Amino acid sequence: MDALYNTYVKLLAVDFLLLTPTSSDPNPQCFRRKGCPLRLSRTETVGVVTARKLIPDKLLEFSVDDGTGCITCIIWLNHFTTEGSSHFSRCNPSDLQLIADVASRFASQTQLGVVVRVRGRISTYRGSTQLTVSDVVVERDPNVEILHWLDCIKLARKCYDGGAIGK
Repeated sequence: MDALYNTYVKLLAVDFLLLTPTSSDPNPQCFRRKGCPLRLSRTETVGVVTARKLIPDKLLEFSVDDGTGCITCIIWLNHFTTEGSSHFSRCNPSDLQLIADVASRFASQTQLGVVVRVRGRISTYRGSTQLTVSDVVVERDPNVEILHWLDCIKLARKCYDGGAIGK
């Protein structure tokens, strides 16, 4: 397994949108960054919420724009419905209530124009790459986007593009 596989890698939207699913990997939720031999499954991004579409008791779909592009993000809200994932049917009811409460809180914090840090699992839906959200943090520091950009550039050069990781 690659060193970055279950790690939240910091990516700019331009790099996220160029991720490609690995065809030879048995795990369908495994992606590669252009020119990078490492497999990725999770990411972190920072940007402004530019679109928001709530489908009550099902999901919140929103877009995060970091200046290089827009990433589609999904927060699932259907933990107690029959349409919910089979993963949730195996959960303890009290744990499931906690997961549902956290998802609902993330959805209420995610408003248009807010700068957010989003972390989640990379996935595809109808041929488009998206981020299935595991957590959202509303950022208050006005410098957070630039600092994220700098981190992404530094990590791409030193780690993701054949740098120290995996050697």
